[in-house]
Amino acid sequence: MLPLTIIIVAITCITSYIALNNQKVMSDFIFNPSYITNDSQWYRFLSAGFIHADLQHLAFNMFTLYFFGTSWEQAYIDYLEVHPSWYIIMYLSAIVVSSIPTYLKQKNNYHYYSLGASGAVSAIVFSMILLMPWSTLYVFVLPVPAIIYAFLYLGYTFYMSKKGGDSINHDAHLWGAIYGIVFSLVLRPSVASIFLTQILHPKFSVGH
Repeated sequence: MLPLTIIIVAITCITSYIALNNQKVMSDFIFNPSYITNDSQWYRFLSAGFIHADLQHLAFNMFTLYFFGTSWEQAYIDYLEVHPSWYIIMYLSAIVVSSIPTYLKQKNNYHYYSLGASGAVSAIVFSMILLMPWSTLYVFVLPVPAIIYAFLYLGYTFYMSKKGGDSINHDAHLWGAIYGIVFSLVLRPSVASIFLTQILHPKFSVGH
């Protein structure tokens, strides 16, 4: 069976590529709170998660999703016996939930736009951190513990949030991360004890 992560990555790459080459698709999919408020275009909460600002933005999110998403499937679905549907539910709902704080702040701002899967990716990342905080990832050939990579990821998005100047909703990273933690603990409360055990007994392992 094809991993769900690969399917999500493929769909997101296709829709992002189409949007980058078709301004109408980009305009119809992008997150604009005022259109949601005044024109009831609620679908934008979800559609914006399947388009990206440029190829670098797309690659960064999909690279992260690939490594953490495939690990999520192995850990939660195979080991903790979570039904595969919960992965899809978590990912899609994280796209929406991570954008709600931004919507509440910008709901009447016609000039605010954002896009990207960052909120959902952050949810998957921090959900996995709860289970495998010391798993090793290779980032540009450098070995990095998953928990360190996760905080570097947030550090980058925090910097970009302060810098501004693009259409990426960097604030969604934080809310996506929080949502991923809460979702995982509600889904499998035993994850809390697993995380505590892992943190207190570091054991480095090689990830994907």
